This record gives sequence, C-alpha cells and structure tokens, in this order.
Amino acid sequence: MSPLCPHTPPPPACVVLWAPGSPSPQLLLSPAAPAPPRSPFPKSGAFPVSLLHLLSWGGSVRAALRARKRKNTFGSGAELQQAALRLLDHHQNLNDLLLEVEDSVKPAGQDGTEHQEASSESFIVSVLQEQASRLGVPTVILAARNAVTNIERICQASASPSQVPLLNLDQRKRLSCLLQTVKDLLANNVFCRSLFCQEMWKMKEPPVLEAVWHLHRDDINGFQQTSELGRKLEFKKVPYICHAVLQRMLTWVLDAVGKEKQEDVSTLQAMRFWLNVFNVSVYKSAVHPDSLQQFFRHTLTEVLTYNPLLKVSDAIHMQKEWSFTRTCSLLTTLYRKLFVALSAKDSICQLQQVLETREVNWQHVLSCVSTLVVCQAEAEQLFKDLLSHLLIKAFENYDMENMITAFLIARQAALEGPAVFMPYSEWFKASFGNAGGRHGSGKKALVFLFEFLSELVPFEAAPYLKVHIMYPPFVPTKHRSILLEYITLAKTRLADLKVAIEDMGLYEDLSSTDESVQPQGQALRDVEKALQIFENTRKIPTSVIEASIFRRPYYISWFLPALLRPRVLPKTPDVHMAFIDSLKRADKIPSNLYSTYMQACCAMKEKMLQDESKVETSHSKEPAEQLKAELAELRTLIVDPTKYEDVPAQIAVISDRLASVLGYSSDENEAAALNSPIPVEVSAPGLEPRHQRVVDLLLTSFCQNLIAASYFNPPDRQGPCLSLFVKMMCGHRNLLPALLGRLCQLIYHQGPSLNDAHVLGLAAFVIHLSESKALIPEVEASFGISQPVPEKALSISEYWNRLLVCRTEESFAFCTRFCTAAASYLMCKFSSYSLEDLCALLPPSLVKKLQYLVPRLCLEARGILCEEAKTDLIWSSLSCPSLNYRRASLCLWRQARFQELLKEKAFQLSFREWLLLELEVYPEKDILSASERQDFHYWAIYQWYLPAPSASGGCDGQLEKACAIIINTILDSSQRLDLGSCGQSKMSVNPDILCKLQEMVLELGCRRKLLSGCLDAQRHFLFEILQERLKDGKHGSALGEQLWRQQELLLHRRILVGLPASALIMTCRKGKKTMLDCEDFFHFVNSELKNVCSRGYALSYDITAHFFRGLLNASLDCEESAEGINGVLTACQTKCPIVLFSAALWWPRLEPVLCSQWKRLFGAPLAEELERLRGWQSWATSFLSSGVVLPLSDPPWISAAFLHCTVEQQSPHGRERNTLKRLGTDTEQLLVSLLFFSLMDLISAKLAPKEGVDSQTALEWSLEILQCLEERGTSWPLLFHAGGEDPQKYGVLRGAASDRHTRLLPLAFYSLSPRFHRELLAREQTFLCVALDSYIQLLRLFVEGEDLPQSHRAGQRPDPPEHVSEARSLFLTHPPCSHLPVQSRGVGLLLQALLATCEELDPEMAATLLRFSRPGVAMELDEELLLF
Repeated sequence: MSPLCPHTPPPPACVVLWAPGSPSPQLLLSPAAPAPPRSPFPKSGAFPVSLLHLLSWGGSVRAALRARKRKNTFGSGAELQQAALRLLDHHQNLNDLLLEVEDSVKPAGQDGTEHQEASSESFIVSVLQEQASRLGVPTVILAARNAVTNIERICQASASPSQVPLLNLDQRKRLSCLLQTVKDLLANNVFCRSLFCQEMWKMKEPPVLEAVWHLHRDDINGFQQTSELGRKLEFKKVPYICHAVLQRMLTWVLDAVGKEKQEDVSTLQAMRFWLNVFNVSVYKSAVHPDSLQQFFRHTLTEVLTYNPLLKVSDAIHMQKEWSFTRTCSLLTTLYRKLFVALSAKDSICQLQQVLETREVNWQHVLSCVSTLVVCQAEAEQLFKDLLSHLLIKAFENYDMENMITAFLIARQAALEGPAVFMPYSEWFKASFGNAGGRHGSGKKALVFLFEFLSELVPFEAAPYLKVHIMYPPFVPTKHRSILLEYITLAKTRLADLKVAIEDMGLYEDLSSTDESVQPQGQALRDVEKALQIFENTRKIPTSVIEASIFRRPYYISWFLPALLRPRVLPKTPDVHMAFIDSLKRADKIPSNLYSTYMQACCAMKEKMLQDESKVETSHSKEPAEQLKAELAELRTLIVDPTKYEDVPAQIAVISDRLASVLGYSSDENEAAALNSPIPVEVSAPGLEPRHQRVVDLLLTSFCQNLIAASYFNPPDRQGPCLSLFVKMMCGHRNLLPALLGRLCQLIYHQGPSLNDAHVLGLAAFVIHLSESKALIPEVEASFGISQPVPEKALSISEYWNRLLVCRTEESFAFCTRFCTAAASYLMCKFSSYSLEDLCALLPPSLVKKLQYLVPRLCLEARGILCEEAKTDLIWSSLSCPSLNYRRASLCLWRQARFQELLKEKAFQLSFREWLLLELEVYPEKDILSASERQDFHYWAIYQWYLPAPSASGGCDGQLEKACAIIINTILDSSQRLDLGSCGQSKMSVNPDILCKLQEMVLELGCRRKLLSGCLDAQRHFLFEILQERLKDGKHGSALGEQLWRQQELLLHRRILVGLPASALIMTCRKGKKTMLDCEDFFHFVNSELKNVCSRGYALSYDITAHFFRGLLNASLDCEESAEGINGVLTACQTKCPIVLFSAALWWPRLEPVLCSQWKRLFGAPLAEELERLRGWQSWATSFLSSGVVLPLSDPPWISAAFLHCTVEQQSPHGRERNTLKRLGTDTEQLLVSLLFFSLMDLISAKLAPKEGVDSQTALEWSLEILQCLEERGTSWPLLFHAGGEDPQKYGVLRGAASDRHTRLLPLAFYSLSPRFHRELLAREQTFLCVALDSYIQLLRLFVEGEDLPQSHRAGQRPDPPEHVSEARSLFLTHPPCSHLPVQSRGVGLLLQALLATCEELDPEMAATLLRFSRPGVAMELDEELLLF
C-alpha cells in the first residue's frame, strides 16, 4: 500500500452501512478501501431513485400548493389532498419541503389563522407518514435522516479550504427554517432526538460549530444526550477504528524504512511526529500498564512480521547493513520507544515467540537485535541465554531453523562490537570449540552441525569462513574426515571470493567481520604487531620466522612489502630499522628487495613528510569533524535527564564515527590480536599525533560532559551515560594503546600540573575504565631502557598503581587529589550499590593509596574515628575546586561508607605495602619534614601495624614478624626498577626504615638474653629470612637467575652491615656458661655470601669488619669473653675458613679497629686467637723483609693466606723465586695453598680486570709457585679435582672459593699449561685424569653458554674460546706415551669414565687419547668403550 501524504488524513477505515431488512444500522469494517456514498433507503421497484437524489426540477411543493389554491380548481379539501399526493408522486423533494416551513407560520393578527398552521403541520406529517409507509421504515427514522441530510447540505454549502466555525447568512437562514420544522415534528411526536443523535454520529464530516450550538440551544440535540449516545457507539467503534488507523499508520512508516533517503523532509518529520504515539509518558496513569505493554507487544510483533519477503540467504548476505548505526532511524526510534515500556527480558521473549510461531522480516528482526544490545545493558546476557536455548533445541530435534536463527542473532549482536557483545569468533569457539559443546553428543550431532555449516558456505562472507577454519569445531579423531571435507569446501568458497587462506595475516583479528580488510591491510597490521614483539624481546618473532618458511607466498608477496614501505629513515635507528636489519642478517629479506627499499627511501627523503602531512590532513578532516559534531550532540543529551534514553543510540553513532577516524581500511594500522597485552612505554610513552588528537578529543568530551552534567545533577542522578561512553571506547581495541599511553602522560608525567577540573575528570574516567575492565587486556608496562623484557603483564588496576607514585611533595599532593576524587566520585555515582558491588568497581590500589596518604598528611586520621565524626559524603563539597585537598581527603576518610570499605580484605593496606610506598619516597623532597616523618613512622609501625592482626596486614604483635616483613620489603623494593631514574636499581636502604629495623633487632637481642634455657635448636631468625628468599628462583633463564641472585646477595650484605654488629651472632647457655653461636652466620657465608666476593676467597671488608666487631660485642655476654672469641675463631678454621682468609686480606685495616674496640671493652691483652692472627701477619711481613723463618702454623693454609696477601701488598720485587726458596723444607702444603690463592687472583683478574688485580702479574706469580712445586716434586693436580683419592686434603681451600671461581678452576689450570712437561705426565698418575676432567668442564662451560673470560684482541672473539683450543693443543702436542706409569685401578676406572664423557662432547679428542694410551690400558679401555 502506498504511503499517505502526512497533510491528507488517510481515508476512513470504518464505515456504517444500512443493511436491508435490519431494524438498526450495522457496524461493518472495511479496512481495505473506503466505502461508496451510502444511501439511507433500500432500492425498490417503485422508487428506483433514493430520496437523497431526487430530481430538483419541479421547484417547491409549497409553491405549487399555493398556486392551486388561488385557482381553486378543486371542489373540496379531499380532492386537494389527493392532488397533492399525486404531485408528490411525481415531484418528491422532501428536503425542500422541510426547509420551506417558514411560510406556513404567520404571526397573530395576520390573515392566516391557527387552523391554517395546524393544517400545514399536519400536511408535513402526512407527507412523512406517506413516504415512510411507501419505504417501509418508521416515520421518526425518515424524519431524523432527512434532518441530518439537510444539516450536512447546509454545512457543506460554503466549504472552503480554511474551515471556519461560523455559518454565513444564507446557511443560518436555512438552518433556522429546518429547526422550526423539526420543532413542529417534535410537537406532533414524529421526531426522535435519540435517533437524530445516532444519525448525527454517522455524518462523514462533523457539523459546523455554530450549527451544533443552535441544535443545543433549541434543545434538539443537547450535548448531554450526544455524549451519552456517543459513548455507547464509541465502545463499539473505537477498538476497530484504532486498530485500523494504527495499522495503516504503522504500515505507512514501515513502508518508508529502507527508503528514508528518498522521502522528502516534511514526510519524515510527520512520521517521526506520529511515532510519539508510542511515548510511554503520553499515557501516564490513563492506561493500565498491562494494557500498554500488551499494545506495545502487539506493535513489536507487527513490526517483526511486516512484509516477510526476505529469505534467510538474504539475511546472511545483508545483515551487516542492518547494524544499529546503519538501520533506518525511523525503525530504531520505534524500537527504542517500544523498549521503554517493555523490559529487555520481555522484548527478547516476545522476539523469541515471534521467531518460533510467525514468518518474520529478517531485516526488522536483526535490526531489533542490534538495537537491543546497544540500548539495553542487560541484553547481552539475555541473548547469550537465548542462543544457548536455540542451540539446545536445534540439536535435540536436528532443527535447521533454530540453528540459523542462533547464528544470525550471534553475528548480528557481534556486529555492534565487543563493548556490547562478545565477538563472533569467541562465541563460535565457546559453543563448538570443545568436547562439551552440543555437537559433541555423537556422530549424528556432528554430521548435523557440518551439514548446516556446509549449507551456509555458498552464502558466507570471508570473515566467517576464516573463523570456522582457524577455530574449527572440536571433532574426535575418528571423525576428522568430516571436518577436513568442510574445510576444503570453505577454502573453495574463499578462493571464489578471491581470498586465499594463505594470505591470512600472521596476527589476523578473526573477531572482526570487516570485509574491506584486504591482504595489504592485514599485512600492515602484522608488521605493527611483529614490531611490538621485537621491541619487547629484541628477537625476531617466531611467527615471522615460521611464515618465511611455511607461508612463503604471503611472506614475500604481502608481509615484506608492508614492512619495506619506503619512508624517511630517522637519523637514529628506530625499532623498525632494527627489525629490518635483524631480518637482513638472518637472510630473511632478499637482497634485491632490500636494495630497492633503500633506494626508494633515499629518493623520498625531502618530499615524503610534506606529502604525508597533506594527505593525512585531507583524509582525516571530515571524519574528525563528524566525530566532534556527534560528541557535541551527546553533551546536549547528557545534561537533559529527559533525553537519557537517547544516549545509547547517540553513543552507537559516535562509535561508528570513531571507527572511521581510527581507520579500518587497508591504509591504516590497528592493534591486531584481540587479547594481546597492550605495550606502554611508561618512561617515554610515544603516541602518533593522529591518535593523540582523537584521544584528547574523547577525554575532553568526557570531562566536559561530567562537569556539565554535575552542574545540574549529582553523579548518582546522571544515568549510565558516562559508563556507556567509556565502555564504547574500550570496545575499540586499536584505540586502547593510545588511550593508556595518553593517560600515562597525563597521570605519571604531567599529574602535578593538572588543574582541579582535569583531575576530577580523569579520576572519574579511571573509575569508569575499571567498570569496563573486562574489555581491557593486560598492560605490558616498560619502565626503562635497562629492562630488556617487560615485567609480567599488569591488570588495569595494577597499572594505575604504577602510575600513581608518591615520591616528592608535588606527587604527594597530586596523588591525594586524584585518589580522593576517584573514590568520592565512585561512592556518589554508585551510592545505591551494595558494599560488594562497590568493591568490584573500585580499584584496590586507589583505596590503598588513600590509606597511605591520608594518615601521612593528616594527624586527625591517625586516631580511631569517633562515630559522630563519620559524616555523610556530600558531592558538592568534594567537587568544590576551592576546597583544600587535605580537607577533602579527610572528609572522605571520615565517611562511614568509606570506613566500611577499609574493612574489606581486598582494600586493606598491609604492612608490606605500606613499606613499599614509604621506600619510594625521596627524603630530601618529601612533603613531610624529617621530624614529621619520624613521628609518622613511629605511629605507623608501633601503633598501627605491629599490634594489628595478620589478617588485616599487621604483625600480630611479633617483633620477629615485623623484622621479617621489613627486610623482605627492603629487598623487594631494591630489586624493583626505580621508575624515576631510568630503570637503575636502588642499592641504598632508606635510612629511616633501617633505623626502625635496627631498633627492633636490638630489642629482640635484649629479649633473647632474658630467655632461659639452651637455644641451640633455634635458628637465627635473620639468616632464616635471608635464606628463605634465595630458595625459589624467579627469573626464568639461567643468566637472569644468576644476575638476580648476585644482586640479592649484595643487598643482603648491605642489610647485614646496616644492622647492629652483635646481631650476626647468637648467644646460648651450655650448662652454666654462656656461649657464642655463629653456626647460622657460617652457614650463610659458606652457602651464599662467599659468592659475591670479587676476590673469590675473601669477603668484602665491610662484612668482615662487621663480623669481628660483632664478635667482640657479643662476647660481653660471656663469663669469659676471650674464651668465647677463641672458640669462635678456632671453629672458623674448619667450619668457615673464608672468615680467616678475609681477616688475612684486610688485616692492615682491620687490626687497628679491633685493637681499639678491645681496649674500650676489656682493657686486657688480646684474646689468644686474635693475637695469633696478628702474629701471622707479623711473621709474613718479617719473612718478606728479612727472610726470618718461623715455625709454620697448623693448618698451613692460614699462614699461606697471610703470606699471599702480604706479598700482594708489597712491591712486585717481593715475588721473586728467592722468596719461595727461603721457605725451606716441609712447606709443600703451604706452597700448594699459595698456588690456590694466586689462581684465585688470576681468575678474579680475568673476571674483573679493572678491580686492582693484574692478570699478568697473577699469572707470573702462579707460574713461579708451580715451578717451585715441580722442583720439589710436590703433588698438586688434585687441587683442581674435587673427587680425588683424598677429597678432604684440599677441601678446605676449594670450599672457601666462590662457586663461580670454582667452576672456572679449569680455566686457571690450562693457564698454567706453559709449565706442563712430559716429566710431569710421567710422575703424576692423576695428572691425565685432572687434565681430562678440566677439559671436559671447560667444554661444558662453553656448551652451557658460560661467558668465559678472553684475552681481548681487537675486533676478534675466538670461537671456540682460546682456552678450549689451548687445552686441545696440550693433548695433541704432548699425547700420553707408552712410558706412563702403571695406574692404580681407581685411577683407571676414573679415566674410563672421563673418556666416556669426553666422547660425548669431543669424540675426536677421546679417540686421540685412546690411540696414544699404552697397549695395556688401551685394551682395558676398548672393552669398556664397545658401547660407543
């Protein structure tokens, strides 16, 4: 049916016809077309023409009667009457008769008489009765109809385009005559007012208002009677009339859907105006809500089923054009008005019912789905439930209709973006990607699914086929052929669409259904993602390497051209250039392609930037202006609460404009992977200018909307507008990197410079981002160039915690302002939420920051709040720009609801977290003075956290627990990257916190002295804490673990030195004596601390001096101090010799410190063991200066340590061979010990050449010692072998060396190779085993990637290292010969095992050694080596 003109009302759909033989009129509906003009009389053979169409040729009947009377041709009255009747038979015009009654009424005193008047009235009555008799109808009905007919003719006589409510003079005269006649008829009881009213209601057009007034004045048709009769008829007619009118009007609107652009503006305005009939506010309380909902449900059904001509195949192909922003605005407006009265659940239930029972218009159905998911927040879950229901029914009955319905709805909802519904790829994976899907119940269900998917293939778009191929349904192995058959079919369809599966991107986002993305565009996205991965890892992504091998056509044809797009190369190579260079070095870029790229870059060096800027400006101006206009329109809606219902639709339009600005075309880059972490360079976030402009525009719009809305209403009465706006932004994944980077710039870098409006806006924005955190991937935050790989990905809440730092006075103020604004906004915005819901929305880091900041800045917050102080939160006071931020934060702190939040476990700031925040503060830039900070620390530690239960982050009143938390936190803080110093680690310890730790350790020490009983079984809590941290490796690679452990131990040493010296040593009671216990310290030194000493055999001076000072202090608790010290130093000889080696190294600096302390404490002669240490140093000095030979100590390696250290401190001339010769006889063990110390120096010199030990000097000294040992025939090789005949012989020396120095002993061994002679091989039966074992260890170090020290030659790095080459040359130039001594069985077995190991690492060397061995040994070895 063609649409009606809005200015012309549609023809009436309801008419009243007179049915022949019926006593009363019948109501007949004819919605199809208007009825022809009705006749009040039935057709008759005697009266072929109705009274309404009588001939008018005969003039008036009254005039004829008067003429006959004048002529008096009739003899009597009876004759006259008969003549009149005959005249009426020929000239029937009853209407004119009724209008000419005025001549029969004459005033009194004239010639007429009363008899004449009565005769006239009776004449009209007789005429009516005669006519009624002839027609077979009652007289009163005939009179009423003729009266109404005359009224219609009178009112229509002067009809004009502009209707007026008054009659003209002629109309008024004729109406007066009619009314007089009607009065006469009333007097003769032949006129009925009720029948007249009924006939009046049947008039096509209402009478002129003046005519109605005359009828009422003359009491012919009073308003009361009319309304009563009208109501009776209305009850019968209105439902039919409303149905017909609304049906025709709805049809009028729906016909225009799809032709909106073709309609003229006035028609569209009329349609939109008519849609106001569906405004719920119009009805208010006049209509019962149930009736209204029934009416709206009926309308929704009519819309969904209107003109169901589209096929399912059309819907599959065209549904993308039916998204919310592309649907006709008339239709979306109608839907939104219907959804006001119908909840989302009711709407979806009605939709489901229509889908199950009626033929539907798929365009209307799918646009309804889009409107629902965009405008109704709860629709997402309801649609998920509906989809699940449809799939269940489909697989229960193997019903294709339910399947296609589910797929169409899922795809349509996904078209609106992840902000409102899950992507299609995720829905498909969740529904069919695992064995628990509906298709997994058996083969029949599986076949049903693939038959369905196969039937879709001819109509499918490429993105959906890609989803089905890349994320195929789960199929058991035995039915794999079914899947492969479908994949083949889908690939064929892709080929028909000219989309090769081989051209799919490396990181293609299959959640997108945008078909405009061609391989060129996808390749650009792949390049961007590959660059992100390369920037983070500095390695070529595995996906790129695989593509270069297995997907070479795509790699060569698309990926490399996208990567090698000509551009102006920066002066400093960027990530892009570094990536290209890495690929070039890996032979992954053909030379000709690379040279072409470089030539093109040079050619456009001067022109490219200007052209790019012009193109960018021209292309981006129009979409950006459209986006700005739509954002301005949103602001007008947000400030008006009556227009909140229009906000979701406007936000959907903004989303569409934003997509155009960001660019989905092949000329733009986009974040590729749906769930990939978002990289953010916190130290220097870089943004593209185009993206930054878009983000700034959106953030500015958000802040302006918030401020404007808050001017009229508090946050809790602003509706969900801002939440929807932020959720929409989160749905654009390619916007998130720029958004988070910009927020990093504003919060982390520019925070203190922001004004109050900016702070409030950003704080509210962060709250809404947290509200949509499910849409935001994790963040890979990089905090400095020294960090090779970013830390673990952060959640959005953790990201805010990293950005909101508290270090200086300015950052403290900003952080307080920001967190106060965020928490206040949330509690005002969501004031009706339960505590649990608030906890889900509020980022814990913001609350914890406030728990740290408010008591730190406000003394009033450090006490227990009184009940009367807990005030309600007032938004106007908290958002007031003039309010001091400390007062605002205190106002929030005192708020009762906020205090309830602080009791939640997730929001409680633990002691450890408090310490981490405090350790970040720069004391010299702190907002507190030194004394204020000291007071705050005392309150926080002793009054708040120490007595607090561990469940709320406290210490349960235990000092040991508090110390453990402080130590662990200091170490964690120092290991973390310092964000303010470009990634440099903090090696210093906060002096204020360290001071509190010292107090606690001293208090613990005092408490231990008061405890009775032996404490042997109790471990030292301090070393237990430190060693517990070293148990679990945290840093992946071996190198990372090694570096972390080394830094950790350096920090341990720093903390130990910072504590009271006596804390290193425990005291215990044995019997009646107090003894010193250093077992835990010895164990920690032997297992861990020795590994951070650069000399390899001695601890650093600070920890050495600290131990000895602590030893002297702790001895005060012993009854015999000297005896306690002697016991500890004697135990050192066997349990921890490195302490004595350290004393030997540092004795010149250590001796005056210890002697002075001993004198202060005791005033007596030194303890025996201390005196012995001083004596060894004196002996070494005297021996070097004068050659005095004194009796050697037992064990000899102590004397060797003092001698070696003294020799090192003397001039090089003291290292002549004559010095060694003066040692005399029985000094072999001392010489071997000297060799060990010299080799440790040699290794140290190679590891750290710039730390004071000269490599060449150390090597010469080692060779001199070895020469002396050879001349004396002393056995020394077992020094390099841990598992010899007597493992304990040199175990003390090897045990004192650091692990790394021990591992590098093979390196030192082969450094001595110039002094290895054939006689040595003949004399030492263990030498071959030691040499081979050292060679094997050297090879293992090389294979495991150990960075072996090299003799640095310019521009050269041998591979394999020169040490391995030197070791090989030793065996190849001096092979074992036949006169080797007969070896013991133990050495022979050891040699066999070493040869077997050598064959695995170096078969050539193993074969050489086997060939040159003497025959007897060779035969034994052959028997064992048959396995190889």
